[in-house]
Amino acid sequence: MSDGNGQTFPKMNSGLKESLLDRMRNTHQSSERNRMARSERELPPAPRRQQARFEDLPEYKQVVAQKVASEQLGIANPFYRPHQTAAGATTVIDGRKLINFASYDYLGLNRHAHVLDRARETIGGFGISASASRLVAGERPQHVELEERIARFYGVDASVCFVSGYLTNVAAISCLMGPKDLVIHDEFIHNSALAGIKLSGATRRLFKHNDIADLEHVLRTVAGDYRHIMVIVEGIYSMDGDVANLPALLKLKAEYGFWLMVDEAHSLGVLGRHGKGLAEHFGVDPHEVDIWMGTLSKTTSSCGGYIAGSEALAAVLKAAAGGFVYSVGLAPVLAASAVASLDILEREPERTGALRRNGALFLKLAREAGLDTGLSGGFSVVPVLVGDSLRAVQLSNDLLAAGINVLPIIHPAVPEGLARLRFFITSDHSEEQIHRTVTLTAERLKDLTDRNFGLGGVDIEKMMRALSAR
Repeated sequence: MSDGNGQTFPKMNSGLKESLLDRMRNTHQSSERNRMARSERELPPAPRRQQARFEDLPEYKQVVAQKVASEQLGIANPFYRPHQTAAGATTVIDGRKLINFASYDYLGLNRHAHVLDRARETIGGFGISASASRLVAGERPQHVELEERIARFYGVDASVCFVSGYLTNVAAISCLMGPKDLVIHDEFIHNSALAGIKLSGATRRLFKHNDIADLEHVLRTVAGDYRHIMVIVEGIYSMDGDVANLPALLKLKAEYGFWLMVDEAHSLGVLGRHGKGLAEHFGVDPHEVDIWMGTLSKTTSSCGGYIAGSEALAAVLKAAAGGFVYSVGLAPVLAASAVASLDILEREPERTGALRRNGALFLKLAREAGLDTGLSGGFSVVPVLVGDSLRAVQLSNDLLAAGINVLPIIHPAVPEGLARLRFFITSDHSEEQIHRTVTLTAERLKDLTDRNFGLGGVDIEKMMRALSAR
């Protein structure tokens, strides 16, 4: 046999080939063999069925309905606008420099010289991609360095990194939990955690947002012989900006016996004097939390996610989490950039202090202006509740015209009636930028409210005719 370049390879003996295939088939689980056997039985002809069109899916119809409603009111789509520079406290869209409140770059590290130098150095030696699963051939020194740094930063034994923050929750939860287990979560938990719970097959219960009494009620009424119970909360909730009550959660953990998982996507680098997150914020031993989860795309200006905790936890995930074992390793340049960001965070804790002052200022001014900031604690996330989804979109567009970039969160991401603008605060925002933004937001929202702009102004019959014509 030739590879086309003159190189010849020995041809496998047909008997050996059949023997190898038989051995491979015999390693399948009995459930798979049973499934194949069932499929080979003689069955009556299946009735012909009509394949659904994607255009007929209710999810697509909802997208179209929102588009038609926006067209009726002349509202431009605020999403997927391309930025022409690295985002931070300012950005550039369509050639205009804007004050930016739509960036996760909480500590202004995305363009920091140390991060960029480390990235260039790593690309020069390791290229862009790990090019394989870490288990197979994708392991690089930057992976080990990052995992050791995260564990040390948290004050726990070990950590393991994944190529995506979303994947981190999906892979970790589905690996640790199964059909004989129970997961109890805050009602406002991130979608990635919900996806992980669903994949795990575990029983799912929720408790009212940040309501410790309701969580205890759920724990007291748990019925069933569950192998493991896990409770999942967020350090700072990404939609509302409030903080989980860690001391109260740990009291329940001691009484009821469950694994506690804390998602720190928006609290690493934000909470605590040195930015070490929820444990430092409350003065709690980080070992008391079983599973620390976080993302690398926010404070650490990279991409990916991590789980931190015990050596045993990290070993289980590296051996059995599908999102780790069967996925390419984190790009070396991303791992190195995250390490560089942690360098700066440890050397310059004043960045976290500046972020805290800016968040508190934004929250204070917004409340004084009569804006509804919901549950926000004034840290990295401050929502301004608008209510009507179309009004929220138009408010975003009006602010863009005035030189401010902030995005709306609308139904179905939040229930209709709770649409909002979500302001991400950074340490690099100036007081003048914050004052100007709050003032303009209050003025523009008042104008839209006075005009009753929103869903109430949509001609439903006209919208239905437009939908049926598509």
